[in-house]
Amino acid sequence: MQRGSNLGRLGGYNQAVILDAIRRAPEGIARVELVERTGLSPQTISNVVRRLVDDGLVREDRKTVSGPGKPRTVLELEVSSRIAIGIHLDPAVMTVVALNLHGEVVASTDHRMPGVGEPDGIVSQMADAVETLIATARLDRKRILGVGLAAPGPIDGIEGMMVSPPMLPGWDRVPLREPLEELIDLPVWLDKDVTAAAVAELWASDRDAPSSFAFIYLGTGLGAGVVLQNEVQHGSSGNIGEIGHFPVPDEVPLCECGRRNCIGMSLNFVTLIRQGIEAGIFPKNHDEQGLDGTTAAIFELTSMAGAGNAEAQAIVNRAARNLAFVVAQVANVLDVQRIIFGGPLWDGLAGVGLPPLREEIQKHFVAKDIHQLEVVGSDLGEQVGAIGGACLVLDQAFSPKTRGLLLET
Repeated sequence: MQRGSNLGRLGGYNQAVILDAIRRAPEGIARVELVERTGLSPQTISNVVRRLVDDGLVREDRKTVSGPGKPRTVLELEVSSRIAIGIHLDPAVMTVVALNLHGEVVASTDHRMPGVGEPDGIVSQMADAVETLIATARLDRKRILGVGLAAPGPIDGIEGMMVSPPMLPGWDRVPLREPLEELIDLPVWLDKDVTAAAVAELWASDRDAPSSFAFIYLGTGLGAGVVLQNEVQHGSSGNIGEIGHFPVPDEVPLCECGRRNCIGMSLNFVTLIRQGIEAGIFPKNHDEQGLDGTTAAIFELTSMAGAGNAEAQAIVNRAARNLAFVVAQVANVLDVQRIIFGGPLWDGLAGVGLPPLREEIQKHFVAKDIHQLEVVGSDLGEQVGAIGGACLVLDQAFSPKTRGLLLET
């Protein structure tokens, strides 16, 4: 819980602190409790709450009884008062969701992505998908805060474009933010899908997030989203978390960087399928399928491992060992309290992958005698990227940011 400030000029920050405290109290919270949790004066609380009620963000019309004494009136978030829309661009599928202020999905849809060499028309497809979702879900456009776009990195956040993402050859400097804003007439935020997933854990997860954690995103690509002291980290260019070239103990196929020990190649779909071919659990040429086929093969591999196939288990355990080695280094550098695995592929991997990941990560975590490192899977499912996109909007609009306390000179 972040603390507020009683300086008059910091009203925007204080409003975010109070709204965040109300949001994190699903059963409601009394004004006196807000004073205790935020450190703000009763007068500041009263002024801010009045604005929040007038804006329709908060309601104060329910009394509760807690022990002896006078019933208390509690503040609750008006969850349907605002809507955020999120888009996740994955090489295989485009997912669009709408969230309320609790981070709950109120509507969603999936669309096939165009061929990986065909970026032309993607913005119009996104605009059509957003307009279709608004129409079919009968969303009040006046309540929509904006659209958050979660895309594979690297991105140019200033220009609002993707810059040659590895899994989308031919998508070199593809503008997204400004042309989408023009088509849908709504504000658009662009961020990496791994960073958006970390934001989703702050806003939409049922789990209480620690102040510092890393989200390890497993999809058609690999990356890390970082949250330190309750604030999402972006790096100087918005491309924090590119861990695909971190070294692993095992030798793996040659990476485009010229090395044979990159974690990205260790977890590459084709690499894993070829290991399955060599082990005799996949037929020859099984690695020559398109993206849909290779994704299905990965789920088949993990399913066989879960069913006890020794060869499949060996492949999954080798990949988990390499991934755990890298993730432990991420944890060591950042000194986080929790590692969260998630992304479109995680649900299929969780059953067989989480136990060896937990065991191996702890072996390499240097601060284990000082504090616990929790290793868990995300509870947000395969839509975490799109949910994260919508949460970018909620986070921008409502989360308290300490950088907003800097005074102009």
